[in-house]
Amino acid sequence: MYVSTTASSFRVSAFRVGWYGGAQARLVWRSERIPGRVRPEPRFVPDTRTVRADWPRTLTFGTAGWPEGAYLLRLEADSGHQRYVPLIVRSTRGTGRTVLIHAPATWQAYNRWGGYSLYAGASGAYATRSLAVSFDRPYDADGAEKFRVYERAAVVLAERLGIPLAYTTGADVHRDPEVLRGAAAVVCLGHDEYWTSEQRRHVTAARDAGTNVVFLGANTCFRRVRLEQGEARPDRTVVCYKSAVRADPCYATRPALVTTDFRRAPAPDPESSLTGVLYEGNPTDAPYVVHAADHWLYEGTGVRPGDAFGHLVGVEYDRVTPGAPVPEPLEITAHSPLVCGGLRSHSDSAYYTAPSGAGVFATGTMRWVEALMAGTPDGGRDHGMDARTRAFVTRTTENVLRAFAEGSATRHRPAARPNVSEVYRSGV
Repeated sequence: MYVSTTASSFRVSAFRVGWYGGAQARLVWRSERIPGRVRPEPRFVPDTRTVRADWPRTLTFGTAGWPEGAYLLRLEADSGHQRYVPLIVRSTRGTGRTVLIHAPATWQAYNRWGGYSLYAGASGAYATRSLAVSFDRPYDADGAEKFRVYERAAVVLAERLGIPLAYTTGADVHRDPEVLRGAAAVVCLGHDEYWTSEQRRHVTAARDAGTNVVFLGANTCFRRVRLEQGEARPDRTVVCYKSAVRADPCYATRPALVTTDFRRAPAPDPESSLTGVLYEGNPTDAPYVVHAADHWLYEGTGVRPGDAFGHLVGVEYDRVTPGAPVPEPLEITAHSPLVCGGLRSHSDSAYYTAPSGAGVFATGTMRWVEALMAGTPDGGRDHGMDARTRAFVTRTTENVLRAFAEGSATRHRPAARPNVSEVYRSGV
């Protein structure tokens, strides 16, 4: 661990996130008091506007004996100040288990520590953004905002269900797909935007081998990135040139690795061929409107066609886009009218079944995991969502996780009922 602090000392506490008889984390380890030191200013790499904190190591600790899972490391200064570091103790095998994939590439893309992210530079302008961001720096804000808002509640729910779980990250799936081999299901959490081509290929191969897939957010698999060498270790840099696509060193020689939106040239491959839905835009705030109320996903929720759940669609959303490549058969289970940027559109939840027997469900909204916490003091942002919405999202998520944990969905659940032409018969 690499730490810079003005405090005279600090300590580290490791909490495993899960379900412990109502508690949602438990203390696994705590360090002794560690002397605090202020480290040098971070290094700036001008060619890609990358900020990197090449600090000496502050402490080392082992995780032998720690259960696999998602952890929050809490750094506690003697002044009382606290920050967090998310840590995934990875599973080596996922056979027969539901694999939760955490999204550190997306965490890092939005991280503005040192003044730069993949969205803005020190001036706040998009034009001065980083073209590559480094894992070798702290996270901004409290250190774990993306994990807390878009991932933690789903981990807690999955553990409460008692289904067999495995834990990994997108970066690990990029390097080695072994954890997906024979998995019952793969779960991509609430905001998982940045994928490498290798990660996408490995998740697609798992689906094609019969592994179910769940997308609990929106804007998933939207950006193609590369993981490249850091100062001393591989895969420590997330590269994404976005609209500066012609400046990408791979543009002329390896177009399939160019880092831009998956759907864009020079190697267009829209994410909908995997997710079933296509990212359309933000920001929006709209009710989630049930369409196929009799779908097994909604069993036990008591919903009827047209039932609406306020504010559940947002801030980013996906839809089934006629003309975009989608697997068949595909069924729209929720079809939610909205306005984004002054234009009327829809967000869709979609379920499709693959030839392998796998089921794939995409919620089509980035607020799904946040809704699991709506109206509670557990953190996140409820956006005005209420307890009724929380109950609906919780039961639907329980249904899909329990069903998918049983193995390839078509062996024990009905196949998708194609309805895209019916839902979009007006062309909107």
